Amino acid sequence: MFDPKTVPDVIKMAAKKAVSDAETARRAISVLDLTSLNHDDTPEVIEALCKRAQTPAGNTAAVCVFSPFVETSWRALGQSGVKTATVVNFPEGGTNAQRVGDETADCVAKGADEVDLVLPYKAFLSGDLASVVDVLDATRTACGPMTTMKVILETGEFDDLSKIYDAARLAIKHGANFVKTSTGKVPVGATPESAVAMLTAIRDARDEDGAVSGFKASGGVKTTADAALYLAIADEIMGDGWATPQTFRFGASGVLTALLETCGLDQNNAPAATGNY
Repeated sequence: MFDPKTVPDVIKMAAKKAVSDAETARRAISVLDLTSLNHDDTPEVIEALCKRAQTPAGNTAAVCVFSPFVETSWRALGQSGVKTATVVNFPEGGTNAQRVGDETADCVAKGADEVDLVLPYKAFLSGDLASVVDVLDATRTACGPMTTMKVILETGEFDDLSKIYDAARLAIKHGANFVKTSTGKVPVGATPESAVAMLTAIRDARDEDGAVSGFKASGGVKTTADAALYLAIADEIMGDGWATPQTFRFGASGVLTALLETCGLDQNNAPAATGNY
């Protein structure tokens, strides 16, 4: 059961446990989806991104790119173990289930390990749940049993934490392996408040329905302190150590620099002048 009134207390308790040290930074790197979703991306940009995903402080969990670069990504990543993720129905969150299903099937055929689907959040907020379910089910079917489906709620467009909770429960019920906060394309990205609502939904879906799902914070995660707080919130709600690459992700591009600096490395993965890794 989700009670929005408890959210500030959960965040306050998590903040007391959040530690912005090298251990936390390495943990954050291990759950990072290093992301480039820019319309001027090129194969060379994506190849450089894939190289950057493999650091002396550990590899990131995945690289997230637009569909045309999926093959470029997995070829560049080779046997590194870093997954290739892409996005569908992005960023508008449309309601054409056939189109989204076909788009997803194309991504899977290209070799995507993970697909980040934008929930038809406008339809959800207007009460058109049938259209939302059609898109979720079409995407789940196209992903098949082997491809991870992450569902982007676009929480910055919600005016009520209870609605975020309900959207997360619906997505999990219809096959979401992860629920994700944001596209990064609207003014408000991830917030600690939305994280609490979504992680509570993940916990309740597990306890009530036996469903297993993870959480992804995307948009606005810029510092080691930001990462530390979200990890602490997950620990507070789901239990210490729950947040692993199988259950927790950050979607970001710039935060890796800050995490490496916390580990004593500069943006080129060399030892920083301020200390040694």
